[in-house]
Amino acid sequence: MEQEIEKYFDRLWPICRSITGNGLRDSLNVLRELVPLELHEVPSGTPAFDWHIPREWNIKDAYIITPDGRKIADFKSNNLHVLNYSIPVNKELSFEELSPHLFSLPDMPDAIPYLTSYYKETWGFCIRDKEKKALPTKGTYKAVIESSLTDGSLTYGDFLLKGDTEEEILFSTYLCHPSMANNELSGPLVTACLYREVAALRNRRYTYRFVFVPETIGAIAYLSRNGSRMKEKTAAGYVVTCVGDRGEFTYKRSKAGNTLADRAAEHVLRNHKVKSRVIDFAIGGSDERQYCSPGFNLPVGSLMRTPYQQYPQYHTSLDDKSFISFAAMAESVGLYLEIVKTLELNRRYINTQPYGEPQLGKRGLYADLGGQKKRSDALTRRLHLLCFADGAHDLISIAEKMGLPATDFEGTIAELTKAGLLKA
Repeated sequence: MEQEIEKYFDRLWPICRSITGNGLRDSLNVLRELVPLELHEVPSGTPAFDWHIPREWNIKDAYIITPDGRKIADFKSNNLHVLNYSIPVNKELSFEELSPHLFSLPDMPDAIPYLTSYYKETWGFCIRDKEKKALPTKGTYKAVIESSLTDGSLTYGDFLLKGDTEEEILFSTYLCHPSMANNELSGPLVTACLYREVAALRNRRYTYRFVFVPETIGAIAYLSRNGSRMKEKTAAGYVVTCVGDRGEFTYKRSKAGNTLADRAAEHVLRNHKVKSRVIDFAIGGSDERQYCSPGFNLPVGSLMRTPYQQYPQYHTSLDDKSFISFAAMAESVGLYLEIVKTLELNRRYINTQPYGEPQLGKRGLYADLGGQKKRSDALTRRLHLLCFADGAHDLISIAEKMGLPATDFEGTIAELTKAGLLKA
């Protein structure tokens, strides 16, 4: 899996993405090789609750020519150099005139910042602060941005992987930043690989909704079209972002804080041998803000590694391939898959012989010799599950009482069901 993730990372990395435009479409089409996404276009100007879809932005080139003839802030060498959504520019100007359009990070002199101006028409360049400080203040500069803002559309992709019921599990990720690794590409790549793992599961109970949108405006547009059904059908959901670095896992709860999504994720983290922490919902973050907004209040949390804004490379050119680990991304896929398996198993089971312990021996489910000092782990799980299979406890709570992963009971459930002692 790691090599395949890296292959797709290398293809997606050079593409200049934004909340609209051909870079977004090109990226979605690459990911369609992994997930059979259906692509949808939302025309510019379309209302989406309190928002309107902006005009479509595309860019071909951008650079500055210094008074001594050097080309700097070259978009083709790093697409973070241009202020995302910059209007077209082709003009000569002094350093004093250019300076308000130059953005850098004085406390990170070797990093190119990532900045946007989606909803106010302006232009600019992002450069390393050490380069900015070395620029001549005399002479004439030339600033060129070959971009366009036109009536077009916003593109998003989704796919509904059908299960035995219409109850849904949501996996949502964003695809709108240019060349950044953890904050951009880790989420879509982990989500795409997770799709393939979930699709391979047999006898899926839940239907799985995979959503790839530009952050914020894309999620709002998506909810404006699909929110009513999602409010009715969503049993649990997760926003997948910042899952590619080497940091510990962080689970951010849904706004309600005690939903099935929260219980499943926290259960897996408690029982999985990884370093992790749990944080409460807060408005700073990603599209969980939209899914948990008051009109929807969906049971959506977010399993990350080091969260956005909590690593210094965030929203800079230093969030690159060297910062991430493809092994960490594969591990993130595996942990999300463990959550899926937990959700699939989690039901309120009923003991069909609830008056006293069932006679397990005649069903081949008890040791031939009684009175042994210690029960086997398998027998302990059988008796424990049958004791609490009263319709009042779901599997997560039953497993928690034994300090075991819910997935450890998969074989127990199968054998007790086959013996006619358990039903969902």
